[in-house]
Amino acid sequence: MKKLYIETLGCAMNVRDSEHMIAELNKKEPYTLTQNLEDADLIIINTCSVREKPVSKLFSEIGVFKKKRKAGAKIGVTGCTASHLGEEIIKRAPYVDFVLGARNVSKITKVLEKKHAVEVATDYDESNYVFGEFRTNPYKAMVNISIGCDKQCTFCIVPVTRGEEISIPSSLIIQEVQRAVANGAKEVTLLGQNVNNYGRRFSGNIEGAQNFTELLQEVSKVEGLERIRFTSPHPLHMDDAFLEEFANNPKICKQIHVPLQSGSTEILKRMKRGYTKEWFLDRCNKIRTMVPNVAISTDIIVGFPGESDADFAETMDVLEQVRFDTLFSFKYSPRPHTAAAEYPDQVAEAIAQKRLAMLQERHKEIQKESMLSQVGKKVEVLFEELKSDGRVAGRSNEGRLVYVSGSEELLGKIKKVEVTEAKLTQLFGVVV
Repeated sequence: MKKLYIETLGCAMNVRDSEHMIAELNKKEPYTLTQNLEDADLIIINTCSVREKPVSKLFSEIGVFKKKRKAGAKIGVTGCTASHLGEEIIKRAPYVDFVLGARNVSKITKVLEKKHAVEVATDYDESNYVFGEFRTNPYKAMVNISIGCDKQCTFCIVPVTRGEEISIPSSLIIQEVQRAVANGAKEVTLLGQNVNNYGRRFSGNIEGAQNFTELLQEVSKVEGLERIRFTSPHPLHMDDAFLEEFANNPKICKQIHVPLQSGSTEILKRMKRGYTKEWFLDRCNKIRTMVPNVAISTDIIVGFPGESDADFAETMDVLEQVRFDTLFSFKYSPRPHTAAAEYPDQVAEAIAQKRLAMLQERHKEIQKESMLSQVGKKVEVLFEELKSDGRVAGRSNEGRLVYVSGSEELLGKIKKVEVTEAKLTQLFGVVV
């Protein structure tokens, strides 16, 4: 049996793409996964291009692969960086055997057959393709509900690397969820660049759910499914019907990612995000009012071109008002094929770094307070990982990482846990 080494960078959609590639490879001939590069017959790096650093590391990384691979082992570059660099990867690193773009995952067995194959078309439509079954987690499943992105955010390269947005027919989504549940999954995470924009465009005539709220209702009817999560929704499409479904559907976990990017309405306009600071705060306030125990996470970019001290203060103000439970924050990174990379008023690195440190330091204080407030509460946890120290780890309904003492008997079960201790990113408790 051949061995596969696969390194996945970036978002949850990349993780799911890697699972799809593994499933497609196994349709043709069985592979076993290995963590040992030197043992692999096939080496894949599934790349991200959202920020500059992972792209710059790519060629040094595949250089290491070349030195360590065994004789006859193939190297493939896949994902978003593959989409936007394409043949340039082969030119710069001729020892790479194939390049496969993020919109061409189903072609993985095809590119293996031809030396220096490059398949990176971003208009390729996989929305009706039924992938084989492979999941890294037996208790949780990720399910794509759309591919591509129609937004034109001035900082983002994703529309270039993943093409236009197409929704997957709800009948195929429901079938995939049913298969996952039949194979032991208790929780499903619905994936898309803008999940709550579901239904914007389909390939051909479609029956069934036509928008995201309807899709959530259909997925929640799957027998045996206990939890639903989704990522990432767009603030612009958070209408009242969607928020009411989120609040009132008992299967939907009370954790929501609301990507802010900036608290300044002027900067949001330059980013082409389509909403204002006031709209964002209104949506978050409505969520917290309807679901008092909700956990809200966000993305923030500091140092976007033209960001003044006053603009950054607006971002800090949103942080204070919403008090995000989880924060993913970054300095602005100019990306090719994006409008913001050409803006003349780029912010100095030192200023961006100082703002990022201020943001992260204040959020750490908020996060500590949020986690400490969980002590004494009872939370429902889906246990999914057995640790070597005699503890079992899982996620609460609100997405927090929880540890208890226990055995493998807890795996795959949802149990009520009383929280007895809190750290910055972890909770500890006892099953009650």
